[in-house]
Amino acid sequence: MQQERQREPSQQTAPIVSSAHLVSPHSAEMSEFEFGLIVAGNAFHRWIAHCMSAAGLKDLMPLDVLVLHHVTHRARDKRLADICFIMNVEDTHLINYALKKLQALGVVASSKNGKEVTYAATDLGRQYVERYREIRESCLIDALNADDALNRDIGELARLLRLLSGIYDQAARSAASL
Repeated sequence: MQQERQREPSQQTAPIVSSAHLVSPHSAEMSEFEFGLIVAGNAFHRWIAHCMSAAGLKDLMPLDVLVLHHVTHRARDKRLADICFIMNVEDTHLINYALKKLQALGVVASSKNGKEVTYAATDLGRQYVERYREIRESCLIDALNADDALNRDIGELARLLRLLSGIYDQAARSAASL
């Protein structure tokens, strides 16, 4: 490993980035990370839409699938504001549109308690999510074939992604104040 870091400049691999004009001399790795995030994000969105389609719910957008999963999470009713907060989505209209679409499909139901509206997965919605889980296990988890070391690496990657999301959020707030 140490020898890899001491290669001659002509032998070093150029970073793979989506925007070479944004590469910083202080952290080319951040540009590499951003490119990886773009590619992985698109692959993840394609995966969840196809997995849910295979489970029987066709023509859902990735955000619709994510909202259904979140509404199903822990079998507790969720408010629109809570869904937006947990999913880190500022535009409530996007989540509201997904909820309306899911309600029309009969997989999410709303209930009103005073002025507060909450959302929960229906029995049908939970059945689709369970089928999604089975397909995920078969197509993704089995293909991953993770051992303890890989699972630790994935856990560390998840920790770093949460850390970086906080840094991106803070940077967004800074940029908004310029």
